[in-house]
Amino acid sequence: MAQAVQEILHLDSFDQVKVHKRDGRTVAFDVDKLQQSIIKASQSKQAETADINLILHQVLANLADIQKANPNDAIEVTTIHHQLVQVLQDQNFNHIAETYLANRQVAEERFANATNIQTRMQGLINKAQDVVNENANKDSKVFNTQRDLTAGIVSKAIGLKMLPKHVANAHLKGDIHIHDLDYNPYAPMTNCSLIDLENMFSNGFKIGNAEVASPKSIQTAAAQTAQIIANVASSQYGGTTVDRIDEVLAPYAEMNYKKNLAIAREWIDGAKKQEAFAKSRTKKDIHDAIQSLEYEINTLYTSQGQTPFTTFGFGLGTSWYEREIQKAIFDIRIEGLGKEKRTAIFPKLVFTLKRGVNLEPKDPNYDIKQLALTCATQRMYPDVLMYDKIVELTGSFKAPMGCRSFLQAWQDKHGQEVNSGRMNLGVVSLNLPRIALEAKGNQERFFSILDERLDIMADALLFRINRVKEAKPENAPILYMHGAFGKRLNEDEPVDLLFNQKRSTISMGYIGLYEIGTAFYGPNWESNPDAKDFTLSVLKTMKQKADHLGDTYGYHFSIYSTPAESLTDRFCELDLEKFGPISDITDKEYYTNSFHYDVRKSPTPFEKLEFEKDYPQYASGGFIHYCEYPNMRQNPKALEAVWDFAYDRVGYLGTNTPIDHCYECGFDGDFEPTDRGFKCPQCGNSNPKTCDVVKRTCGYLGNPQQRPMVNGRHKEISSRTKHLSQSRVNTSFEADGEDAIVYNEPVWGDQIDDQP
Repeated sequence: MAQAVQEILHLDSFDQVKVHKRDGRTVAFDVDKLQQSIIKASQSKQAETADINLILHQVLANLADIQKANPNDAIEVTTIHHQLVQVLQDQNFNHIAETYLANRQVAEERFANATNIQTRMQGLINKAQDVVNENANKDSKVFNTQRDLTAGIVSKAIGLKMLPKHVANAHLKGDIHIHDLDYNPYAPMTNCSLIDLENMFSNGFKIGNAEVASPKSIQTAAAQTAQIIANVASSQYGGTTVDRIDEVLAPYAEMNYKKNLAIAREWIDGAKKQEAFAKSRTKKDIHDAIQSLEYEINTLYTSQGQTPFTTFGFGLGTSWYEREIQKAIFDIRIEGLGKEKRTAIFPKLVFTLKRGVNLEPKDPNYDIKQLALTCATQRMYPDVLMYDKIVELTGSFKAPMGCRSFLQAWQDKHGQEVNSGRMNLGVVSLNLPRIALEAKGNQERFFSILDERLDIMADALLFRINRVKEAKPENAPILYMHGAFGKRLNEDEPVDLLFNQKRSTISMGYIGLYEIGTAFYGPNWESNPDAKDFTLSVLKTMKQKADHLGDTYGYHFSIYSTPAESLTDRFCELDLEKFGPISDITDKEYYTNSFHYDVRKSPTPFEKLEFEKDYPQYASGGFIHYCEYPNMRQNPKALEAVWDFAYDRVGYLGTNTPIDHCYECGFDGDFEPTDRGFKCPQCGNSNPKTCDVVKRTCGYLGNPQQRPMVNGRHKEISSRTKHLSQSRVNTSFEADGEDAIVYNEPVWGDQIDDQP
């Protein structure tokens, strides 16, 4: 087709023809887009192929005449539309002309409706799924969430009008997705963060009218932690993480010990008995404080109408106090919430494995690793961080912000490494499967379109940076003035002091590496080295763009493997409308998150991790791996084998294992998916009041019976298969020249469910 176009236009290179878009951009003329418009309007890709070519060639001939008359001018996009309609009418294809004009009107109405507050409000009133189920952490039945959704509709409509027109248009078409439009750009709010809790405890802080002094006990420190989390979550959007919480809280547990020891010395004879009493009382103080903290977080509602998305990172502390805090976190999570002992959704627990601390039996905290394994088999959390690999990938060690967003290594002007008190400024995600479908098997064309879309993403992210910089410290005092973001600003100081020089990150997200591999190499491409190299080259290209932007503008642009909770549905739905059902791509009704192995296949955990391990080097701004297991409660050693295998391969690993529970019949395991949610396979119960259904929504857990998900996410979860073999694991591997390690003990497959 390109050769035919060149002949018609009498040009040395088809790339010389430019088009002036209505959003103000000038881009290369794309004959495939014109052809697709005709095909869509003709409603047949086969029966009218000759007619389509006839129409296309006549339109191009007319455009060639226009171009010859004004060879230095770009062709107006309205001219192309007009010529197409004129040719259709002249050649008596009136039915195609009518459909084409109708399609144009639908596209224009889509933009108008997206920015029309009344139309969007009607969607909320009618409880449209894309409105009320967009975030599985929001209960759309309660008043404060409904109020937030209402405010969000207004903010989105205004935000779209604030954005550069080509950016807003790309978002509405589904080329890109601007996350959290209900908060930014209407309000210049930041995204995920690592709270500098240690700074706030040490130096005091202010919430509302209260000046809060440094805590003097573990109970007070835990209570203040909950208050800080609630206020931070209400002042930003996205996840809130407290890193190394065991180490941060330990000094206040020590204060309890000293008080308890003083009491013991007053009433008990003998130093050993005194110390034993003080330790016993302090251990209970720690347990009660952590339990109260867990309950407070799960009963909080932020101003956004949701439980604060909270993550606790821990596991590196080795003192008695730090160990007891770690144990308490796990014991309380294993115990469950309330009289029914339900699985807590928050805080997300992220436990760090480190060689020499807890990885091997000789390590001092190996017993806590065993407790972590028990917790994971019963409550799915903790996810685990591999200390050495995180340092390798991101330059320093820290927990993720929210579910998977990672800061890169950064030092202040004194050369001190800083992690807590830093933040992300926002995310824009790229629809990679659409680019693959538009490229039609031509990889050179794929990368040409990718470059164009990355430029649009850059414009969107630069707009967000500039908008966030317009905030004033007084807009979010707890963040900017009272220590949550580390450095405390005065009212008249610019907030950009906390963002620039790459102190903050801003994220270029993506979705659907599996689908683009399928578009070029077929649905079973994971074993094809050429296919994998292609998908890696896509992320490498994105990272090169991000690095260039970071060096140019002074903010850290990072490649982010988007969780895509509702986006897995939205992008696929738009592409299904645009391209029709395409096997293993749009026909699934969801797109695969980030770089993950096709969820419908069942590699062993080792095979899955070996396949995925190469991607985060190009996407270190956000990533997580996970494996699907059968019931693991009776076989934590099998899970430990995977954790140990993963240690030198991946940085961040989640556990997906059946933990659903039916209070009607007592069933424990995996509930069956239905069109409306999940049901007990034993008695059919699906009542959220009498069952506890917990699934990994994306990077975090959700309860789909309590808070339903969008269709695409439900389809993806329902499609997941277990990553296992049907016999005993006999996997050998070598790492860094070390002797091969062979795991023969863990049992997989149906054998697990047969154990008592």
